[in-house]
Amino acid sequence: MFHVKLHGQDAMARDADEKLVSRRVKLPKRVVEKPLRQVAKRLLMALCVLFLTVLIVWLDRDGYHDNADGQVNFLDCFYYATVTLSTTGYGDIVPYSASARLMNILLVTPLRVLFLIILVGTTLEVLTERTREEWRLNRWRKNLREHTVVVGFGTKGRSALQTLLATGLSKEQVVIVDPSAQVIDSANAEGFTGVVGDATRSDVLLRAELQKARQIVIATQRDDTAVLVTLTARQMNRGAKIVAAVREEENAPLLRQSGADAVITSASAAGRLLGLSVLSPSAGTVMEDLIHQGSGLDLVERPVKKPEVGKGVRETDDLVVSVLRGHRLLAYDDPHASPLQLTDRLITIVRAVPPSSPPGTRAPADEGRLA
Repeated sequence: MFHVKLHGQDAMARDADEKLVSRRVKLPKRVVEKPLRQVAKRLLMALCVLFLTVLIVWLDRDGYHDNADGQVNFLDCFYYATVTLSTTGYGDIVPYSASARLMNILLVTPLRVLFLIILVGTTLEVLTERTREEWRLNRWRKNLREHTVVVGFGTKGRSALQTLLATGLSKEQVVIVDPSAQVIDSANAEGFTGVVGDATRSDVLLRAELQKARQIVIATQRDDTAVLVTLTARQMNRGAKIVAAVREEENAPLLRQSGADAVITSASAAGRLLGLSVLSPSAGTVMEDLIHQGSGLDLVERPVKKPEVGKGVRETDDLVVSVLRGHRLLAYDDPHASPLQLTDRLITIVRAVPPSSPPGTRAPADEGRLA
């Protein structure tokens, strides 16, 4: 029997006010103006049309007749422009001269049409915004396959995602799950799709299409939350690769029993790197370089090539540190590691290939980078 040791507060258990926006899918925003700014701009355009109409009527006020007193002042011009643009007019103020009627035909009527277009366009945009978002969401769900779900977008989640992106993963294939609407807004701003909600709930993970995911990264701040998320995720997706992080090393076996394929103890890993850097700063620098993908040295996993079959570990072109044979991980100096078999996979240290490298640059075939 394992007991989960709790540590601190978790990003997966936020204030109750954030539950009001839970379990929502938020797609990355397109580069458009804010709604309030759009409405304000259109309102300003409508006011400009109104004042232009008032000016036109005022300049030709002698051609208009007011049934009330026979004269048309500035207030009457404003009144006439308002009712003319917004309605068909009441008939109390009418153009009677030829010039006034011509101005109504050539200027006032087009301005009335423009005024209505502005108002109707704003209304239609507000009404169709929800439909447009629903259409985008349905299309996203239909096309999403073999993606990566990241639970928790804190320091650990961001770092893990940066490593995955450095190996070629596209942002369109990533879904972030976090209970904080502010965190998801930040993820949207960076181009990621996000789901606002508690990842321990299956309906939240369903909105992230976790049942179709290829790999799941669990980077919560509390170990008990990580256990619950792992259990739920494994129940929903039996074939996905699940990698989880825990703070306390004694909780790692419970994560593995819950279904995690790999468990990283964040506190212990950082402590070991600190200790190694104390003993040998150069060794610590090399280790940090290995876990920082995309520059310097990279730790990669690749299949055995046909010319390498039957050879020893030290006879390969790359620096092999381990051989993965079935479910066994053999060290490079293990007598059973050689000769290499066609079904083996090699964990090697290679020089990172910059994304801007020209075609033909040497890189391990079908490699899987490790961090």
